[in-house]
Amino acid sequence: MSRKQFYLVREDMLTDAMQKTLDAKALLDSGKIKKINEAVTTVGLSRSAFYKYKEGIFPFNTMVKEKIITLSINLVDRAGTLSQLLSNVALSGANVLTINQTIPLRGRANITLSIDTAPMKLDIDELIDRVEKIESVEKVELVGSGF
Repeated sequence: MSRKQFYLVREDMLTDAMQKTLDAKALLDSGKIKKINEAVTTVGLSRSAFYKYKEGIFPFNTMVKEKIITLSINLVDRAGTLSQLLSNVALSGANVLTINQTIPLRGRANITLSIDTAPMKLDIDELIDRVEKIESVEKVELVGSGF
């Protein structure tokens, strides 16, 4: 049996049926809707299209749950910034595995942070949003994940 290939595809590149399948799955997972027929009707998708895609398309954050991710974070060099960053990660419930920081040049530093997402209370997107809101954070990028 050959190994399945996986691809990371940006949301705006998905077909309409794939996006609606994700929407229907989200409704079912949330418990707001209990029956597949009701979910596909709500999102405007045929049952056959739902069954075609349901086992093959997943939001990225569900694929990396219980996995290790690596973030690259550009910071302004200010006292307390790293502490604030790590506090946000700790509050998410994630476990910091490694931290690498470049020497600040021209008032900027890069942090590479590897975290275990298994114990997280938030989605990865929510964690990234929180980190991006830190005043001294200029850029956050997901650069890797271990499956």
